[in-house]
Amino acid sequence: MQRMTIGRPADKLGARPFAFQALVVCMMLASFWSWSAPAQAREDFKTFLENLWPEARDKYGVSRQTFDKVVKSLKPDLSLPDLEIPGRQKTQVRQSEFTSEPSDYIDAAYLARLANTGQRLASEHKAALDRIEQEFGVDRYSVLAIFGRETAFGAYTPKYDAITVLATQAWTGRRKEMFRDEFLYALKLLEKGVPRNKMRASWAGAMGLTQFMPSEFFAHVHDMGGDGYADLFDSVPDALASAARQLKNKGWQRGQTWGYEVAIPETSDCSLEGPPGLRPLREWVALGYRRTGGREFPDAMLNENAYLMSPAGAHGPSFLALENFQVIRRYNTSDLYATFVGNLADRIAGGGDFHTRWEAIGPQRTALIRGIQQGLKDRGYGIETVDGFIGSNTRRQVGRYQKDNGLRVDCWPSDAVLNHLQKTSG
Repeated sequence: MQRMTIGRPADKLGARPFAFQALVVCMMLASFWSWSAPAQAREDFKTFLENLWPEARDKYGVSRQTFDKVVKSLKPDLSLPDLEIPGRQKTQVRQSEFTSEPSDYIDAAYLARLANTGQRLASEHKAALDRIEQEFGVDRYSVLAIFGRETAFGAYTPKYDAITVLATQAWTGRRKEMFRDEFLYALKLLEKGVPRNKMRASWAGAMGLTQFMPSEFFAHVHDMGGDGYADLFDSVPDALASAARQLKNKGWQRGQTWGYEVAIPETSDCSLEGPPGLRPLREWVALGYRRTGGREFPDAMLNENAYLMSPAGAHGPSFLALENFQVIRRYNTSDLYATFVGNLADRIAGGGDFHTRWEAIGPQRTALIRGIQQGLKDRGYGIETVDGFIGSNTRRQVGRYQKDNGLRVDCWPSDAVLNHLQKTSG
């Protein structure tokens, strides 16, 4: 196999395996649009691919032989989610990070099982992890936690052919331009000698033990073996080093943890959540914020900036999130994802469960969230995008609205909030 040398930077998609419910819906829709699609549609797909040839050759260094080998036999997979097909209702995939009930996503039993495996791998790959920490400044526990969250330490095997996925999404997906580039990078991987049968992917094209998009193979991979080939499919050391390099490239702070679980004092509440409230830890201490479990903040960290983050509003743990929490979010842009990874890293290092209980508050409902976001936006609250996703800004604005209207402040988009918005509209 031709050796692959990796180099230049690219941005992260952050697409991951989606919620089971979304899969069921998409499979049902696929039954109405499968390989009985009109011949003209398939011809359009071939034309689309052929029109990519000049750029594949000139910008990505793909040979005609490699290009033809892929294009001649390629057919779109119209069963994929997130496609825009005439006559089919548009659907947007909701990842589990944005659909699950927080208490289900942050599953203590699953975290405990992963932590046990992570501790074993920490011992098994100690030499590689020593080198990773020294070279990239990313602690071994966080790197292992990324590996655990992404593919359950390699137990999860993506079911899709990456080339088919990326070509289909580039042709008729909701985010065509991004997938167009990723498809061309995938062709470049083939040109570099990566076997196509290794390129098993999620529905959005993420591959390997730590789920990299094709562009990221040219931005962040690292060859631990020194043989000129960084193998993210079968080499745990290469995958861990590449994840560490990506975290470093996204701003990882050496020697810093991700955040601290805290108790919010009675003089404060969750409406202070989010990056706009960023301030040094010592100022949070002055406001009465304390670490849970009777622990103190390390003196060396008191000048570090942090913001309040409550991924379930007042219905679960709250944290003072440091810069490395934001870096984990750049790997996958979800507060629940970053909280999962952070806690898994703590557990692998010998820590335990959260001190505050995650309450059962039900799944995240897109229509409800959109309605609340629109209502808040209409009233001048700081909602820029009505997207149905719960992030720190949505929780912050919900909390502000609740305070302004004498409601119980829990910072969570609920039926009660929507009902109040509707009753007071106009």
